[in-house]
Amino acid sequence: MHSIRTRLSVLFILIVSVILGLSGIYSHYQLSRDLDRRFEQLRHGLITRLQISLPSALWDLDEAKVNSIIAAEMLAPEVRGIRVYDSAVNLFTGKMRDDAGKVVPVPPSVKISGQQVETDLYFQGGGVSDATGQSTQVGRVVVYFSREDIDAALRAEWLRKVAEVLVVDVGLVLALILSLRMAFDPLEQLRDALFDLAQHDSEEVEELPDNRRDEFGDVVRGFNQIQRKLKSVIERRRQAEHEAREASRKTEQAYVELKAAQDSLLQSEKLASLGGLVAGVAHEINTPVGVSLTSASVLKEATEHIRRSLDEGAVRKSEITAYIDTADESARLIMANAERAAHLIQSFKQIAADQTSEVRRKFDLHEYIDEVITSLHPKIKHTKAQIEVTCPNNVLMDGYPGAFAQVLTNLTINALTHAFEPDLPGTISIQVALHDSMISLEFSDDGKGIGADNLSRIFDPFFTTRRGQGGTGLGLNIVYNIITQQFGGAIAVQSELGRGTRFTLRFPQVAPVLAQV
Repeated sequence: MHSIRTRLSVLFILIVSVILGLSGIYSHYQLSRDLDRRFEQLRHGLITRLQISLPSALWDLDEAKVNSIIAAEMLAPEVRGIRVYDSAVNLFTGKMRDDAGKVVPVPPSVKISGQQVETDLYFQGGGVSDATGQSTQVGRVVVYFSREDIDAALRAEWLRKVAEVLVVDVGLVLALILSLRMAFDPLEQLRDALFDLAQHDSEEVEELPDNRRDEFGDVVRGFNQIQRKLKSVIERRRQAEHEAREASRKTEQAYVELKAAQDSLLQSEKLASLGGLVAGVAHEINTPVGVSLTSASVLKEATEHIRRSLDEGAVRKSEITAYIDTADESARLIMANAERAAHLIQSFKQIAADQTSEVRRKFDLHEYIDEVITSLHPKIKHTKAQIEVTCPNNVLMDGYPGAFAQVLTNLTINALTHAFEPDLPGTISIQVALHDSMISLEFSDDGKGIGADNLSRIFDPFFTTRRGQGGTGLGLNIVYNIITQQFGGAIAVQSELGRGTRFTLRFPQVAPVLAQV
């Protein structure tokens, strides 16, 4: 079960089943309480009425009146039988309900099934006493109650809830399958195209159809632009290589021209490194996809734990509450990081096309920073790093929240990757201040720092100290472009080896409006 689609379907079924199951258990519990309460009210009311009505008739030895009183009280199907004894504890009269439900006289030797409740009957003058005053005991009454109807009602309610869970699960799963198809089919098409582009020359790979008019259509058009630009770069590189080979055959007098051709070739090689952009797509989106996978794994472990507890019959309310909290948090993280993955793909499109189109809105800066840090928790928890955020409340930013999240994500992942030694603690500090509609954000760590030789190059595209280890060199370049171009601000860095690194970002509270293409 390695498919994300399959895991999402299973996760959805589990969450819906658990929620409906809990709802059914609660409804069953409430129904049981209501039925038990009504049953108790019936028992108490019947005994009270018999204590009031029977003593007078029993005192007068009026068997017909006693039988009529008993017959009236046996209208409720829960009453299986009533026996009335005189003061000598001899059976005076009684009635019972036969197998057909008919009320018939009860023989003295017949045993009546059900819960037995008995009470003494007292007569005092013209009224009834509770045996504490001057009264005479005239007899005893025994009432037999049955819970068969209550048990049948509870069983029927339980079966109805089970059927409801099954029907709702089937309906929602069908809806989920159709929804996931709409999302995953274009992604699979793009994935196949990326594999083809990575395994073959760009000339052999056909462009994807770009007739869609939704978000996936934008991604496909961005991919096609990257592919066209890559073809152009490769063609220019081939042309430069050809010129270099021709220049190498020339005489010593053509050395200056050969040198110029070599410089041109180096420039073309730099441009040709855009081919690494395609491979960088998989690396850059690995973080949000990894967070989603980690969240799904956490939810799976919580589900297995609660299932074991259910199988053992020792589940506690605290465990169920903890499981619901875990499921809610994991679902939120999966949704948040899926959106971040879409923003990362959009960012690669922006680099390739040198144009951008980003939805802007107002958002609370403090809340959004907390949300981004929370979405990175599955990545942070595998390290010993701590993140401290200092930001005033109610600072509204009018800009591009997706791009801002990408800036924080890239800076955080960069610090976790490069700043700290494995298994050693560290601290990342994010401090925000607002001055005259200008936001100042300092992102610092107390890690290893950056050497002077590399400090001036960290914002260059494709510059990385971990070439061959998964680094693409695009993270800080993307941060630089977003802050300087999309937010109309500036970014600076200060660092010394062994004393950590500080990035200082300054940008207006209201981001400039980008030109629409």
